[in-house]
Amino acid sequence: MSDIRTFKFFAGNTWHEPFSGSYIDSENPATGKVWARVPDCRQMDVELAVAAAKSAYYDGPWGRMQPAERGRVLRRMGDVISRHADRLGQVETRDSGKLPSMITPGLREGAWLVDSFHYYAGMCDKFEGRVIPAEASNIHNYVKYEPFGVVAQVLPWNSPLGTLFWKLAPCLAAGNTVVMKPSEQSSCSTLELMAVLLEADLPPGVLNVVTGYGATTAQPMIEHPDVRMVSFTGGTSGGRAAAIAAAKGVKPVVMELGGKSPQIVLPDADLDLAVNGVASGIFPPAGQSCIAGSRLLVHRDIIDAFSEKLVETVANARVGDPLDPATQIGPIANKPHYQRVLQHIADAEIAGHRLLLDGRTAFRSEGYYIGPTIFADVPNDAKLAQSEVFGPVVSTESWENEKDVIRTANETPYGLAAGIWTRDVAKAMRMADRVEAGTVYINNYFNASTQSPVGGYKQSGYGRENGWDGMRCFLQTKSVWLSTDPHQPDPFV
Repeated sequence: MSDIRTFKFFAGNTWHEPFSGSYIDSENPATGKVWARVPDCRQMDVELAVAAAKSAYYDGPWGRMQPAERGRVLRRMGDVISRHADRLGQVETRDSGKLPSMITPGLREGAWLVDSFHYYAGMCDKFEGRVIPAEASNIHNYVKYEPFGVVAQVLPWNSPLGTLFWKLAPCLAAGNTVVMKPSEQSSCSTLELMAVLLEADLPPGVLNVVTGYGATTAQPMIEHPDVRMVSFTGGTSGGRAAAIAAAKGVKPVVMELGGKSPQIVLPDADLDLAVNGVASGIFPPAGQSCIAGSRLLVHRDIIDAFSEKLVETVANARVGDPLDPATQIGPIANKPHYQRVLQHIADAEIAGHRLLLDGRTAFRSEGYYIGPTIFADVPNDAKLAQSEVFGPVVSTESWENEKDVIRTANETPYGLAAGIWTRDVAKAMRMADRVEAGTVYINNYFNASTQSPVGGYKQSGYGRENGWDGMRCFLQTKSVWLSTDPHQPDPFV
């Protein structure tokens, strides 16, 4: 046990051991071995964290702080994070298996993930109220935006720091305090971030982190009467549970959930561009991205050439230890999900889908590795085409006319993202208007920025993160009616 790092949970700028004394093992997915332990927080731990957040908002300086001053705090946070980019990246790689090249550069000064703190720092004092014209000359009606107070944030296991920054910066900029619950599968980088942010001199209780399971940590956190709003990123089933828990207290929820994003390849597409873009849209993070473009809808005139080139492009991708600079695809983030992805592949074989490339050849005796896996001739009503695998597995299907492919693209319960590949920009824009997805990429994939909103249609969630919309979600609207007449007329005269 001496080599295993033990974390505590974070509340009121102080580290705490869980009241139960229980901990959860965290495995390094590159080796399959336990490297850390995180607290198994329960009701009493949640109570402590929420109380700290409530005190910071109502009794401490945070709730009374002027927007411009909050902006200065957010700038300090961004600067501190960038100074510790390597430290945070190493912990996240060890805990979730993400390639350092997909984490650390985004944490450095000027990178868009860290820059979200600077972006929202500048937005703190930009949410201006407005005056509403009232019919009575002695009435002054104005609208203002106010924070909710204590906000609960639930984070996924596939990209803890990235999804956290999308939520945390706008939530704090709006003036809220936060209690976070990272996934029990990858909590360490979020806890390490709290140690780093102590250098930013945040008032105690503004940020709090409890770790544990959904039913025993997230649910009591969401249902806590002092929590006023919920932000959730994760799978659709988890989102439903969070929404039900929040509904008990009639709390607003922003949810970014699962996806089964289509990539539509037209016959006039630049084949090299489309193949490289499609491959980049799923395989580097081992398919563990909510917007992974895993349904390939390729025109029948080019599907054979496209599939052949795709297999050729990704067949020799280097799958291995994320700390090896030569590695291009790291491991699946945890053992339970590794087994689920393998089962999806096995089920697709049983269903009779044609296997063009089998990523199970990347098997190692240690760690959870699956390479690029490609199935052909997968009808849209098949389980593989409808279920979110969340692994490096794609399905291909041919199509003949535009009307049919749009219908196929939309025939899924999800609507998070979509890709369109064509040289005809007018046609691409027309198709983008008809695709039911929160983000549509044309001749590119996987781009993101702090300024651009992210979110889903249908069962991929509601509300938005990033941009103006991302901060608006963390504010509530108040209408104030001021009478300039000191005399209130008698209502019964």
